[in-house]
Amino acid sequence: MSKRFYITTAINYVNGQPHLGHAYEEVVTDVIARARRSLGQEVFFLTGLDEHGQKVQQAAQAEGKSPQVYCDELAADWKAFTQKLELTNDDFVRTTEPRHKEFVQAILAKLHAAGQFYKETYEGWYSAREETFLTDKDRRPDGTFDPAYGEVVKLQETNYWFKLREHQQWLIDYLEANPDFVQPDHRRNEVLGFLKNNELEDLCISRPKARLNWGIPLPFDADYVTYVWFDALVNYISIPAAHGDPAINSALRTPHSALELWPADLHIIGKDILKFHAVYWPIMLKAMGLPLPKQILAHGWWQKDGAKISKSTGNIVDPIAVINEWGLDAFRFYVVRELDIGPDGNWTDAGFRSRYQAELANGLGNLINRSLSMLKRYRNGVVPARADELAPDANKVIADTRALLEQNQLQAALLAIWSLVTRANQYVDQTKPFSLAKDPTQAKRLDEVLYNLAETCRVLAVLLWPFIPNSATKIYGQLGLSEAPEKFSGANWGGLQPGHSIGEPAPLFPRKEV
Repeated sequence: MSKRFYITTAINYVNGQPHLGHAYEEVVTDVIARARRSLGQEVFFLTGLDEHGQKVQQAAQAEGKSPQVYCDELAADWKAFTQKLELTNDDFVRTTEPRHKEFVQAILAKLHAAGQFYKETYEGWYSAREETFLTDKDRRPDGTFDPAYGEVVKLQETNYWFKLREHQQWLIDYLEANPDFVQPDHRRNEVLGFLKNNELEDLCISRPKARLNWGIPLPFDADYVTYVWFDALVNYISIPAAHGDPAINSALRTPHSALELWPADLHIIGKDILKFHAVYWPIMLKAMGLPLPKQILAHGWWQKDGAKISKSTGNIVDPIAVINEWGLDAFRFYVVRELDIGPDGNWTDAGFRSRYQAELANGLGNLINRSLSMLKRYRNGVVPARADELAPDANKVIADTRALLEQNQLQAALLAIWSLVTRANQYVDQTKPFSLAKDPTQAKRLDEVLYNLAETCRVLAVLLWPFIPNSATKIYGQLGLSEAPEKFSGANWGGLQPGHSIGEPAPLFPRKEV
């Protein structure tokens, strides 16, 4: 059994409903997971929920519910959301599950026994909203704290601390020796800049039960619960451990099976939680004696109409409403096509509509519909003899798409695929099959054109399957092919057999009157 390609999203914090940013991260991760499966790799895709901490406790109290009931109700909404997005995740973690809690406690006990923690009283500023202690370095030039921290209060408290500081130079060296560890490059430079210009503070890994009881109890001190971030990050290894991953379970001396997942190949996260993943998490793993993930890929944020997305101002995009109106594939296509992984993006309803009309309805949809309708009309839907005029164009796009998918360059892969859509639409305009059909002496030429178009439609279905799986499957159905276009190897030119009868053409992306 070989190691699977193990990919994760950040786990979503359950103090509210899913929004566009969550949907984007889940879709991007799903496209990568599907692409890897298509390329022949075995994949394990993990997503889930972060359910502990002060914000959850406060939100539950505000609704007059116990934290567990509050989390259970929201978890049902989030699970329904993953189904709405048709994610192909292999597991869904909730940090309130016994399999996760027991593992966190085992890790804490191991690190405590190894002398990685110490107990100390600290006096300083505390942000309940961000669930973090602040120092004078976090102040703005005028001495105030950023409003993002919410109410900041003075707090004196005894807690357990994890020795981060002694690993600082090791982490700098690791980041410099492994340039792919944090991507894109400017995010890696950000982490290096932070580490080189600041002395790393030790990490407070506990909260007194007197102040916060909604968390995983420390196994070595019943008066404390685990800091929510220490608990949350561990999900990336608690779930492989629950599945019996040998690397993790041999490090913890627990029974293991043959399902090899760790180290993760890819953690997909938002840029706002980069420090937790690129500073705290590697040091935690090193202290546990575990290998580091291969790559942390940080994506940007969405704005709407050039302004911050905000529930309070009503400047929001409801992914479920968009999917209900336009279809899941249109939503998946837009977020991946509009925003490359890395920079920030801007959602506009007009931009969404215009991409839908130009690229999906008039571009891809029109090509499939007219190609197959002409094959029906002129040849009773029977595929003519093989012809290879568009094969060089298709083969170039197939090779480019493969290389881009292997580098997780999703937007660039879509652009490559669309160049073939454009080429095939131009081919219709240049060859004028409707004119050829009127001239019996051009029957052989018409056969060639019809084969090239139908085969290009088939190749496109395979290339598009990771991005818009329902539409890709529909294209195969309209071609009269019963299997799914889920294997990249199926993209090779010449797959449509002469004499094969296609199915019924139908619009893929119906034009909408806006």
